[in-house]
Amino acid sequence: MLIHQFLENSADQLPHKIALICDGQRLTYADVEAQANRLANALQAQGLQRGDRVALYLPNSVEMAISIFAVLKAGGVFVPINPTTKYDKCAYILNHCAARSLITSGRQAELVNQLLQHVPALKTVILTSPTIGANPALFISYDAIQADYFEHRPVHVNIDLDLAYLIYTSGSTGEPKGVMADHSNVVFAASSIIQYLGNIESDIIISLLPLSFDYGLYQLLMTFKFGGTLVLEKGFTYPAVTLKRIEEERVTGLPGVPTIFTVLLNTNLSNYDLSSLRYLTNTAAALPPAHVVAIQNKFPRASLFSMYGLTETKRTLYLPPEQLNHRPSSVGIPIPGTEAWIENEHGQRLEAGQVGELVVRGRHVMRGYWNAPEQTAIRFRSGSLPSERLCYTGDLFRTDEEGFFYFVARKDDVIKSRGEKVPPKEVEQVLYGMEGVQEAAVIGVPNAVLGQAIKAFVVLHPGSLLTVDDLFHHCRANLEDFMVPSFMEIRSELPKSANGKINKLELN
Repeated sequence: MLIHQFLENSADQLPHKIALICDGQRLTYADVEAQANRLANALQAQGLQRGDRVALYLPNSVEMAISIFAVLKAGGVFVPINPTTKYDKCAYILNHCAARSLITSGRQAELVNQLLQHVPALKTVILTSPTIGANPALFISYDAIQADYFEHRPVHVNIDLDLAYLIYTSGSTGEPKGVMADHSNVVFAASSIIQYLGNIESDIIISLLPLSFDYGLYQLLMTFKFGGTLVLEKGFTYPAVTLKRIEEERVTGLPGVPTIFTVLLNTNLSNYDLSSLRYLTNTAAALPPAHVVAIQNKFPRASLFSMYGLTETKRTLYLPPEQLNHRPSSVGIPIPGTEAWIENEHGQRLEAGQVGELVVRGRHVMRGYWNAPEQTAIRFRSGSLPSERLCYTGDLFRTDEEGFFYFVARKDDVIKSRGEKVPPKEVEQVLYGMEGVQEAAVIGVPNAVLGQAIKAFVVLHPGSLLTVDDLFHHCRANLEDFMVPSFMEIRSELPKSANGKINKLELN
Protein backbone atom coordinates (compact mmCIF):
# COMPACT_ATOMS: atom_id res chain seq x y z
CA MET A 1 0.00 0.00 0.00
CA LEU A 2 1.11 3.58 -0.70
CA ILE A 3 0.50 6.51 1.62
CA HIS A 4 -1.58 8.52 -0.86
CA GLN A 5 -3.95 5.57 -1.08
CA PHE A 6 -5.09 6.57 2.43
CA LEU A 7 -6.74 9.56 0.77
CA GLU A 8 -7.75 7.78 -2.42
CA ASN A 9 -9.47 4.90 -0.64
CA SER A 10 -11.38 7.25 1.66
CA ALA A 11 -12.33 9.47 -1.28
CA ASP A 12 -13.69 6.44 -3.14
CA GLN A 13 -15.64 5.13 -0.15
CA LEU A 14 -16.61 8.37 1.61
CA PRO A 15 -16.54 11.10 -1.05
CA HIS A 16 -19.03 13.42 0.65
CA LYS A 17 -17.72 13.09 4.20
CA ILE A 18 -15.92 16.08 5.74
CA ALA A 19 -12.24 15.18 5.76
CA LEU A 20 -10.52 18.44 6.70
CA ILE A 21 -11.61 21.48 8.71
CA CYS A 22 -9.08 24.32 8.51
CA ASP A 23 -8.98 28.09 8.07
CA GLY A 24 -12.78 28.29 8.01
CA GLN A 25 -12.99 25.72 5.21
CA ARG A 26 -14.71 22.34 5.37
CA LEU A 27 -13.42 20.05 2.64
CA THR A 28 -14.86 16.65 1.80
CA TYR A 29 -12.67 13.72 0.83
CA ALA A 30 -13.71 14.34 -2.78
CA ASP A 31 -12.59 17.98 -2.47
CA VAL A 32 -9.18 17.06 -1.05
CA GLU A 33 -8.70 14.34 -3.66
CA ALA A 34 -9.52 16.68 -6.54
CA GLN A 35 -7.17 19.43 -5.33
CA ALA A 36 -4.36 16.94 -4.66
CA ASN A 37 -4.75 15.43 -8.12
CA ARG A 38 -4.60 18.85 -9.83
CA LEU A 39 -1.45 19.77 -7.93
CA ALA A 40 0.13 16.37 -8.64
CA ASN A 41 -0.57 16.74 -12.35
CA ALA A 42 0.95 20.23 -12.28
CA LEU A 43 4.11 18.95 -10.57
CA GLN A 44 4.51 16.24 -13.18
CA ALA A 45 3.92 18.79 -15.96
CA GLN A 46 6.73 20.88 -14.46
CA GLY A 47 9.08 17.92 -14.84
CA LEU A 48 8.94 16.26 -11.43
CA GLN A 49 10.40 12.77 -11.69
CA ARG A 50 9.97 9.76 -9.46
CA GLY A 51 11.96 10.29 -6.26
CA ASP A 52 12.48 14.05 -6.71
CA ARG A 53 12.27 16.04 -3.49
CA VAL A 54 9.63 18.73 -2.98
CA ALA A 55 10.03 21.05 0.00
CA LEU A 56 6.86 22.21 1.75
CA TYR A 57 7.64 25.45 3.57
CA LEU A 58 4.17 26.20 4.89
CA PRO A 59 2.21 26.61 8.11
CA ASN A 60 -0.67 24.27 8.96
CA SER A 61 -3.14 25.00 6.18
CA VAL A 62 -5.38 23.37 3.59
CA GLU A 63 -2.60 23.83 1.03
CA MET A 64 -0.02 22.13 3.24
CA ALA A 65 -2.25 19.10 3.81
CA ILE A 66 -3.08 18.80 0.12
CA SER A 67 0.54 19.28 -0.96
CA ILE A 68 1.66 16.29 1.11
CA PHE A 69 -0.64 13.95 -0.81
CA ALA A 70 -0.03 15.69 -4.15
CA VAL A 71 3.73 15.18 -3.98
CA LEU A 72 3.24 11.49 -3.24
CA LYS A 73 0.71 11.12 -6.05
CA ALA A 74 3.25 12.68 -8.42
CA GLY A 75 5.86 10.11 -7.36
CA GLY A 76 7.94 12.56 -5.36
CA VAL A 77 9.32 12.79 -1.83
CA PHE A 78 7.98 15.57 0.37
CA VAL A 79 10.23 17.50 2.73
CA PRO A 80 8.21 19.45 5.33
CA ILE A 81 9.96 22.52 6.77
CA ASN A 82 8.60 24.43 9.72
CA PRO A 83 7.53 27.91 8.53
CA THR A 84 9.48 29.55 11.38
CA THR A 85 12.75 28.10 10.02
CA LYS A 86 15.24 30.85 9.20
CA TYR A 87 16.90 31.35 5.82
CA ASP A 88 20.28 29.72 6.52
CA LYS A 89 18.77 26.50 7.84
CA CYS A 90 16.14 26.42 5.10
CA ALA A 91 18.80 26.86 2.41
CA TYR A 92 20.90 24.12 4.00
CA ILE A 93 17.99 21.66 3.95
CA LEU A 94 17.07 22.48 0.34
CA ASN A 95 20.64 22.07 -0.83
CA HIS A 96 21.27 18.97 1.25
CA CYS A 97 18.31 17.11 -0.25
CA ALA A 98 18.69 18.78 -3.68
CA ALA A 99 15.04 19.86 -3.69
CA ARG A 100 13.69 20.32 -7.20
CA SER A 101 10.47 22.07 -6.19
CA LEU A 102 9.30 24.31 -3.36
CA ILE A 103 5.73 25.02 -2.27
CA THR A 104 5.44 28.00 0.03
CA SER A 105 3.38 31.05 0.91
CA GLY A 106 3.41 34.20 -1.19
CA ARG A 107 4.58 36.03 1.91
CA GLN A 108 7.91 34.21 1.50
CA ALA A 109 8.56 35.56 -2.01
CA GLU A 110 11.58 37.68 -0.98
CA LEU A 111 13.15 34.71 0.79
CA VAL A 112 12.42 32.50 -2.21
CA ASN A 113 14.22 34.93 -4.51
CA GLN A 114 17.32 34.39 -2.37
CA LEU A 115 16.86 30.62 -2.36
CA LEU A 116 16.64 30.51 -6.14
CA GLN A 117 20.08 32.10 -6.27
CA HIS A 118 21.67 29.73 -3.77
CA VAL A 119 19.89 26.39 -4.33
CA PRO A 120 20.97 25.21 -7.80
CA ALA A 121 18.64 22.20 -7.91
CA LEU A 122 15.51 24.32 -7.31
CA LYS A 123 13.53 24.61 -10.56
CA THR A 124 9.90 25.17 -9.59
CA VAL A 125 8.32 27.37 -6.92
CA ILE A 126 4.58 27.24 -6.23
CA LEU A 127 3.07 30.05 -4.14
CA THR A 128 -0.10 29.39 -2.18
CA SER A 129 -1.13 33.04 -1.84
CA PRO A 130 -0.87 36.07 -4.14
CA THR A 131 2.32 38.08 -4.19
CA ILE A 132 2.63 41.61 -5.57
CA GLY A 133 5.42 41.85 -8.10
CA ALA A 134 6.14 38.13 -8.29
CA ASN A 135 7.88 37.17 -11.52
CA PRO A 136 5.56 34.71 -13.33
CA ALA A 137 8.62 33.14 -14.93
CA LEU A 138 9.86 32.10 -11.47
CA PHE A 139 6.65 31.45 -9.55
CA ILE A 140 3.49 29.44 -10.20
CA SER A 141 0.25 30.24 -8.44
CA TYR A 142 -1.46 27.47 -6.46
CA ASP A 143 -4.83 28.99 -7.37
CA ALA A 144 -3.92 28.96 -11.06
CA ILE A 145 -3.02 25.28 -10.79
CA GLN A 146 -6.42 24.53 -9.27
CA ALA A 147 -8.10 26.41 -12.11
CA ASP A 148 -6.03 25.08 -15.02
CA TYR A 149 -5.21 21.42 -14.34
CA PHE A 150 -7.41 18.35 -14.61
CA GLU A 151 -8.43 16.44 -11.50
CA HIS A 152 -7.89 12.95 -12.90
CA ARG A 153 -5.90 10.69 -10.59
CA PRO A 154 -2.27 10.22 -11.71
CA VAL A 155 -1.11 6.70 -12.40
CA HIS A 156 0.85 5.26 -9.47
CA VAL A 157 4.56 5.18 -10.27
CA ASN A 158 5.94 4.08 -6.88
CA ILE A 159 6.12 0.89 -4.90
CA ASP A 160 6.07 0.78 -1.11
CA LEU A 161 9.88 0.60 -0.84
CA ASP A 162 10.24 4.03 -2.43
CA LEU A 163 10.94 7.03 -0.22
CA ALA A 164 7.91 9.04 0.88
CA TYR A 165 9.36 11.85 2.99
CA LEU A 166 12.44 13.35 4.55
CA ILE A 167 12.00 15.00 7.96
CA TYR A 168 15.00 16.99 9.11
CA THR A 169 15.77 16.74 12.81
CA SER A 170 18.03 19.24 14.51
CA GLY A 171 19.41 17.06 17.28
CA SER A 172 21.58 18.54 20.02
CA THR A 173 24.67 19.14 17.88
CA GLY A 174 25.68 19.47 14.25
CA GLU A 175 23.66 20.12 11.11
CA PRO A 176 20.09 18.84 10.68
CA LYS A 177 19.76 15.23 9.54
CA GLY A 178 17.13 14.11 7.03
CA VAL A 179 15.34 10.99 8.30
CA MET A 180 14.29 8.86 5.31
CA ALA A 181 10.89 7.14 5.50
CA ASP A 182 9.59 4.89 2.77
CA HIS A 183 5.92 4.19 2.13
CA SER A 184 6.00 0.85 3.92
CA ASN A 185 7.51 2.42 7.07
CA VAL A 186 4.67 4.93 7.26
CA VAL A 187 1.88 2.51 6.38
CA PHE A 188 3.04 0.11 9.08
CA ALA A 189 3.46 2.79 11.76
CA ALA A 190 0.11 4.42 11.00
CA SER A 191 -1.67 1.06 11.03
CA SER A 192 -0.09 0.04 14.35
CA ILE A 193 -1.00 3.31 16.07
CA ILE A 194 -4.56 3.21 14.73
CA GLN A 195 -4.85 -0.31 16.12
CA TYR A 196 -3.97 0.54 19.72
CA LEU A 197 -5.89 3.84 19.70
CA GLY A 198 -8.92 2.03 18.31
CA ASN A 199 -9.62 4.72 15.69
CA ILE A 200 -12.83 4.46 13.65
CA GLU A 201 -14.53 6.51 10.94
CA SER A 202 -16.54 8.54 13.44
CA ASP A 203 -13.40 9.87 15.15
CA ILE A 204 -12.74 13.60 14.85
CA ILE A 205 -9.12 14.50 15.61
CA ILE A 206 -7.84 17.97 16.41
CA SER A 207 -4.21 18.71 15.58
CA LEU A 208 -2.47 21.68 17.20
CA LEU A 209 0.97 20.45 16.13
CA PRO A 210 2.83 21.51 12.97
CA LEU A 211 2.61 19.15 10.01
CA SER A 212 6.39 19.54 9.75
CA PHE A 213 6.63 17.60 13.05
CA ASP A 214 6.07 13.87 12.56
CA TYR A 215 3.59 13.74 15.47
CA GLY A 216 1.48 16.38 13.74
CA LEU A 217 2.00 14.85 10.30
CA TYR A 218 0.69 11.47 11.40
CA GLN A 219 -2.55 12.99 12.66
CA LEU A 220 -3.29 13.87 9.03
CA LEU A 221 -2.08 10.58 7.58
CA MET A 222 -3.82 8.37 10.14
CA THR A 223 -7.11 10.27 10.01
CA PHE A 224 -7.28 9.93 6.25
CA LYS A 225 -6.40 6.24 6.52
CA PHE A 226 -9.32 5.40 8.83
CA GLY A 227 -11.69 7.84 7.14
CA GLY A 228 -12.16 10.26 10.02
CA THR A 229 -12.20 14.05 10.17
CA LEU A 230 -9.18 16.23 10.98
CA VAL A 231 -9.56 19.64 12.58
CA LEU A 232 -6.27 21.30 11.64
CA GLU A 233 -5.28 24.31 13.75
CA LYS A 234 -2.41 26.77 13.30
CA GLY A 235 -1.17 26.04 16.81
CA PHE A 236 -2.05 26.40 20.47
CA THR A 237 -1.62 30.14 20.94
CA TYR A 238 -5.11 30.72 22.32
CA PRO A 239 -6.29 27.85 24.55
CA ALA A 240 -9.84 29.22 24.78
CA VAL A 241 -10.17 29.07 20.98
CA THR A 242 -8.93 25.48 20.95
CA LEU A 243 -11.31 24.40 23.71
CA LYS A 244 -14.25 26.05 21.93
CA ARG A 245 -13.28 24.24 18.72
CA ILE A 246 -13.21 20.90 20.55
CA GLU A 247 -16.68 21.63 21.89
CA GLU A 248 -18.15 22.83 18.57
CA GLU A 249 -16.70 20.06 16.40
CA ARG A 250 -17.31 17.30 18.97
CA VAL A 251 -13.65 16.28 18.82
CA THR A 252 -12.89 12.72 19.99
CA GLY A 253 -9.08 12.70 19.91
CA LEU A 254 -6.64 15.29 21.29
CA PRO A 255 -2.92 14.70 20.61
CA GLY A 256 -0.73 16.83 22.86
CA VAL A 257 2.73 17.38 24.26
CA PRO A 258 3.63 18.20 27.88
CA THR A 259 3.64 21.96 27.29
CA ILE A 260 0.07 21.82 25.91
CA PHE A 261 -1.17 19.72 28.81
CA THR A 262 0.55 22.04 31.29
CA VAL A 263 -1.49 24.96 29.92
CA LEU A 264 -4.70 22.93 30.01
CA LEU A 265 -4.07 21.94 33.62
CA ASN A 266 -3.99 25.64 34.49
CA THR A 267 -7.18 26.43 32.56
CA ASN A 268 -10.70 26.44 33.91
CA LEU A 269 -12.45 23.84 31.75
CA SER A 270 -15.86 24.16 33.37
CA ASN A 271 -17.04 26.61 30.70
CA TYR A 272 -16.60 24.05 27.92
CA ASP A 273 -18.38 20.84 27.01
CA LEU A 274 -15.52 18.43 26.38
CA SER A 275 -17.59 15.27 26.85
CA SER A 276 -16.94 14.17 23.25
CA LEU A 277 -13.24 13.52 23.97
CA ARG A 278 -12.57 9.79 23.86
CA TYR A 279 -8.78 9.84 24.18
CA LEU A 280 -5.73 12.04 24.74
CA THR A 281 -2.23 11.17 23.59
CA ASN A 282 1.13 12.48 24.75
CA THR A 283 4.61 12.17 23.30
CA ALA A 284 7.69 14.35 22.54
CA ALA A 285 8.59 14.13 26.26
CA ALA A 286 7.33 11.98 29.10
CA LEU A 287 4.64 13.41 31.35
CA PRO A 288 5.61 13.75 35.02
CA PRO A 289 3.53 11.33 37.15
CA ALA A 290 1.96 14.28 38.96
CA HIS A 291 0.69 15.61 35.63
CA VAL A 292 -0.65 12.18 34.64
CA VAL A 293 -2.86 12.15 37.73
CA ALA A 294 -3.93 15.76 37.19
CA ILE A 295 -4.84 15.13 33.53
CA GLN A 296 -6.95 12.13 34.49
CA ASN A 297 -8.79 14.30 36.99
CA LYS A 298 -9.31 17.09 34.44
CA PHE A 299 -10.52 14.72 31.69
CA PRO A 300 -12.22 11.87 33.59
CA ARG A 301 -14.08 10.54 30.52
CA ALA A 302 -11.05 10.38 28.22
CA SER A 303 -8.38 7.68 28.09
CA LEU A 304 -4.81 8.97 28.27
CA PHE A 305 -2.13 7.26 26.19
CA SER A 306 1.44 8.02 27.29
CA MET A 307 3.77 7.25 24.39
CA TYR A 308 7.40 7.37 23.35
CA GLY A 309 8.84 7.71 19.89
CA LEU A 310 11.51 9.36 17.81
CA THR A 311 11.51 10.48 14.19
CA GLU A 312 13.76 7.54 13.28
CA THR A 313 11.01 5.03 14.20
CA LYS A 314 7.94 7.26 14.39
CA ARG A 315 6.33 5.52 17.40
CA THR A 316 8.05 2.92 19.57
CA LEU A 317 6.21 2.47 22.89
CA TYR A 318 2.76 3.14 24.29
CA LEU A 319 1.20 2.63 27.71
CA PRO A 320 -2.27 1.05 27.68
CA PRO A 321 -4.50 3.47 29.65
CA GLU A 322 -5.53 0.78 32.13
CA GLN A 323 -1.89 0.67 33.29
CA LEU A 324 -1.66 4.39 34.12
CA ASN A 325 -2.62 4.05 37.76
CA HIS A 326 -0.15 1.19 38.27
CA ARG A 327 2.77 2.65 36.28
CA PRO A 328 2.26 6.41 35.85
CA SER A 329 5.92 7.02 35.01
CA SER A 330 6.13 4.27 32.36
CA VAL A 331 5.90 4.89 28.61
CA GLY A 332 4.70 1.35 28.11
CA ILE A 333 5.34 -1.55 25.81
CA PRO A 334 6.29 -1.88 22.12
CA ILE A 335 3.59 -0.86 19.67
CA PRO A 336 1.81 -3.76 17.92
CA GLY A 337 4.04 -5.67 15.52
CA THR A 338 7.37 -4.50 16.94
CA GLU A 339 10.05 -5.42 19.46
CA ALA A 340 12.24 -3.40 21.80
CA TRP A 341 14.92 -4.25 24.34
CA ILE A 342 17.75 -2.66 26.32
CA GLU A 343 21.45 -3.21 25.67
CA ASN A 344 24.65 -2.22 27.44
CA GLU A 345 27.66 -0.71 25.66
CA HIS A 346 28.89 -4.21 24.77
CA GLY A 347 25.72 -5.21 22.95
CA GLN A 348 24.44 -7.46 25.73
CA ARG A 349 20.73 -7.46 26.56
CA LEU A 350 19.99 -6.27 30.08
CA GLU A 351 17.66 -7.59 32.73
CA ALA A 352 14.81 -5.76 34.45
CA GLY A 353 15.97 -2.78 36.48
CA GLN A 354 19.24 -2.31 34.61
CA VAL A 355 19.79 0.89 32.62
CA GLY A 356 20.96 0.78 29.03
CA GLU A 357 20.22 1.96 25.49
CA LEU A 358 16.82 1.25 23.95
CA VAL A 359 17.03 -0.79 20.74
CA VAL A 360 14.06 -1.07 18.38
CA ARG A 361 13.17 -3.70 15.79
CA GLY A 362 10.25 -3.47 13.38
CA ARG A 363 8.94 -2.34 10.03
CA HIS A 364 8.76 1.23 11.34
CA VAL A 365 12.56 1.53 11.63
CA MET A 366 13.28 4.15 8.99
CA ARG A 367 15.74 3.89 6.11
CA GLY A 368 18.50 6.02 7.62
CA TYR A 369 19.70 9.59 7.16
CA TRP A 370 19.75 11.20 3.73
CA ASN A 371 23.28 11.47 2.33
CA ALA A 372 24.85 10.78 5.75
CA PRO A 373 26.27 7.23 5.76
CA GLU A 374 28.43 7.68 8.87
CA GLN A 375 25.57 8.99 11.01
CA THR A 376 23.29 6.30 9.59
CA ALA A 377 25.76 3.60 10.59
CA ILE A 378 25.74 4.83 14.21
CA ARG A 379 21.96 4.95 14.63
CA PHE A 380 20.82 2.18 12.23
CA ARG A 381 22.72 -1.09 12.61
CA SER A 382 22.42 -4.62 11.33
CA GLY A 383 20.30 -7.13 13.21
CA SER A 384 20.62 -10.88 13.53
CA LEU A 385 18.68 -11.47 10.30
CA PRO A 386 20.23 -10.69 6.88
CA SER A 387 19.63 -7.09 5.73
CA GLU A 388 17.65 -6.28 8.89
CA ARG A 389 17.94 -2.78 10.39
CA LEU A 390 17.74 -2.05 14.11
CA CYS A 391 17.45 1.44 15.54
CA TYR A 392 19.76 2.33 18.41
CA THR A 393 17.81 5.21 19.86
CA GLY A 394 20.47 6.99 21.91
CA ASP A 395 18.04 6.99 24.84
CA LEU A 396 18.59 5.28 28.18
CA PHE A 397 15.77 3.12 29.54
CA ARG A 398 15.04 0.46 32.10
CA THR A 399 12.23 -2.09 32.36
CA ASP A 400 10.29 -3.50 35.27
CA GLU A 401 9.71 -7.20 35.91
CA GLU A 402 6.56 -7.18 33.72
CA GLY A 403 8.42 -5.74 30.72
CA PHE A 404 7.16 -2.15 30.87
CA PHE A 405 9.67 0.49 29.76
CA TYR A 406 10.75 3.61 31.65
CA PHE A 407 12.64 6.51 30.08
CA VAL A 408 15.73 7.50 32.05
CA ALA A 409 17.58 10.08 29.92
CA ARG A 410 19.09 10.80 26.55
CA LYS A 411 22.64 9.47 26.55
CA ASP A 412 23.91 12.93 25.58
CA ASP A 413 21.89 14.61 28.36
CA VAL A 414 23.19 12.60 31.32
CA ILE A 415 24.93 14.95 33.74
CA LYS A 416 28.26 13.74 35.14
CA SER A 417 28.65 15.41 38.51
CA ARG A 418 30.93 14.44 41.41
CA GLY A 419 31.83 11.28 39.48
CA GLU A 420 28.16 10.20 39.42
CA LYS A 421 25.76 10.02 36.49
CA VAL A 422 22.59 12.05 37.01
CA PRO A 423 19.61 11.64 34.64
CA PRO A 424 17.94 15.10 34.40
CA LYS A 425 14.51 13.49 34.28
CA GLU A 426 14.84 12.14 37.83
CA VAL A 427 15.51 15.61 39.21
CA GLU A 428 12.74 17.12 37.06
CA GLN A 429 10.20 14.59 38.33
CA VAL A 430 11.00 15.48 41.93
CA LEU A 431 10.47 19.17 41.11
CA TYR A 432 7.21 18.42 39.30
CA GLY A 433 6.06 16.56 42.40
CA MET A 434 6.07 19.80 44.38
CA GLU A 435 2.75 21.61 44.45
CA GLY A 436 3.11 24.95 42.69
CA VAL A 437 5.62 23.84 40.04
CA GLN A 438 4.30 24.19 36.50
CA GLU A 439 7.40 23.38 34.42
CA ALA A 440 10.91 22.21 35.21
CA ALA A 441 14.07 21.66 33.19
CA VAL A 442 17.45 20.45 34.43
CA ILE A 443 20.81 20.74 32.65
CA GLY A 444 24.48 20.31 33.41
CA VAL A 445 26.80 23.32 33.33
CA PRO A 446 30.61 23.17 33.30
CA ASN A 447 32.21 23.31 36.75
CA ALA A 448 35.92 23.08 37.55
CA VAL A 449 35.35 21.12 40.76
CA LEU A 450 32.29 18.97 40.00
CA GLY A 451 32.90 18.35 36.31
CA GLN A 452 29.33 19.43 35.70
CA ALA A 453 27.08 21.22 38.13
CA ILE A 454 23.35 20.59 38.12
CA LYS A 455 21.22 23.61 37.31
CA ALA A 456 17.42 23.63 37.50
CA PHE A 457 14.99 26.05 35.88
CA VAL A 458 11.45 26.24 37.21
CA VAL A 459 8.24 27.97 36.13
CA LEU A 460 5.67 28.33 38.90
CA HIS A 461 1.91 28.15 38.67
CA PRO A 462 0.28 31.59 38.66
CA GLY A 463 -0.12 32.78 42.24
CA SER A 464 2.42 30.34 43.67
CA LEU A 465 4.55 31.77 46.49
CA LEU A 466 7.30 29.16 46.28
CA THR A 467 10.84 30.46 46.66
CA VAL A 468 14.20 29.13 45.53
CA ASP A 469 14.86 28.07 49.12
CA ASP A 470 11.61 26.05 49.10
CA LEU A 471 12.71 24.27 45.94
CA PHE A 472 16.15 23.47 47.32
CA HIS A 473 14.62 22.13 50.54
CA HIS A 474 12.25 19.89 48.56
CA CYS A 475 15.11 18.52 46.46
CA ARG A 476 17.29 17.81 49.50
CA ALA A 477 14.42 15.93 51.10
CA ASN A 478 13.72 13.79 48.03
CA LEU A 479 17.02 13.30 46.19
CA GLU A 480 20.39 11.78 46.93
CA ASP A 481 22.99 14.42 47.78
CA PHE A 482 24.83 14.21 44.44
CA MET A 483 21.55 14.77 42.54
CA VAL A 484 20.53 17.98 44.35
CA PRO A 485 20.94 20.98 42.01
CA SER A 486 23.76 23.37 42.74
CA PHE A 487 21.84 26.19 41.10
CA MET A 488 18.13 26.95 40.95
CA GLU A 489 16.43 29.63 38.89
CA ILE A 490 12.75 30.61 38.78
CA ARG A 491 11.65 31.97 35.41
CA SER A 492 8.40 33.29 33.97
CA GLU A 493 8.68 30.86 31.04
CA LEU A 494 11.03 28.34 29.45
CA PRO A 495 12.14 28.44 25.81
CA LYS A 496 10.18 26.13 23.51
CA SER A 497 10.92 24.58 20.14
CA ALA A 498 8.47 24.86 17.26
CA ASN A 499 7.21 21.40 18.28
CA GLY A 500 6.33 22.53 21.80
CA LYS A 501 9.26 20.85 23.56
CA ILE A 502 11.30 22.66 26.21
CA ASN A 503 14.46 23.71 24.36
CA LYS A 504 17.30 23.03 26.78
CA LEU A 505 19.89 24.27 24.30
CA GLU A 506 18.73 27.83 25.03
CA LEU A 507 19.10 27.40 28.79
CA ASN A 508 22.30 28.38 30.54
